[in-house]
Amino acid sequence: MRAQPWGELPDAAASSVIGVLTDIDDTLTTTGAITADALSALGALKAAGLPVIAITGRPMGWSEPFAHAWPIDAIVAENGAVGLFGEAGSLAIEYAQDAATRAGNAQRLREVAARVLREVPGATLAQDSASRVTDIAIDHAEFARLSQSQIDAVVAVMRDAGMNATVSSIHVNGWFGAHTKLSGARWIVERLLQRDLETERDRWVYVGDSTNDQLMFGHFPLSVGVANLMDFGSVLTTWPSYLTKGARGAGFAEVAARLLRLR
Repeated sequence: MRAQPWGELPDAAASSVIGVLTDIDDTLTTTGAITADALSALGALKAAGLPVIAITGRPMGWSEPFAHAWPIDAIVAENGAVGLFGEAGSLAIEYAQDAATRAGNAQRLREVAARVLREVPGATLAQDSASRVTDIAIDHAEFARLSQSQIDAVVAVMRDAGMNATVSSIHVNGWFGAHTKLSGARWIVERLLQRDLETERDRWVYVGDSTNDQLMFGHFPLSVGVANLMDFGSVLTTWPSYLTKGARGAGFAEVAARLLRLR
């Protein structure tokens, strides 16, 4: 494991940070809800002028009330496919795929979902499935429990059907298209802030908790895993640069506190 304790982040690196990208489930939230310390951390980052953008596998419909209520600049939902952000006093929703592409994929998504349920005994759709637009999700740890072999079988069916597939701390997500958490982050930073994320990636922090954060862990020098990332230690192949002492929302609050200490 290469991760260093988050508390050892050099002062110069902490002072250079210009924004925070974060997962939601089991990173901002604990047992399905945001905790007071994590919510306070979001507010403190906003007050300090540091933009915070959440990048999640959760669906558009699930994300909408939190994009309204949390002191956050945007949520990119469905693994890079949908952006939700405040604009002109209301909530704007934009898509990485055009309407024709989304419509064309809708039947394919239903077909693969039916195939997963048919071929993987015990598999069930995530309870938030009705509010999904561009992907499907199979519950493995939110309200249902799947073994690692069942999770692997779900991923295999999705990939055999031509999907991208990732495993979060609660769901197996599958979608058609080239978008990812990383492409979604690039898109929304350009759309909202008129900044090029790639030229500044060493000044953005990414915070996550699971195997579906590995693309982001490997891309951002200031990547951080909250402590419960260790639940996936045996299957993780790309580690973050840093690891917090606290788990879930407490870990995110720990990240914010270190960034704000010198501001």
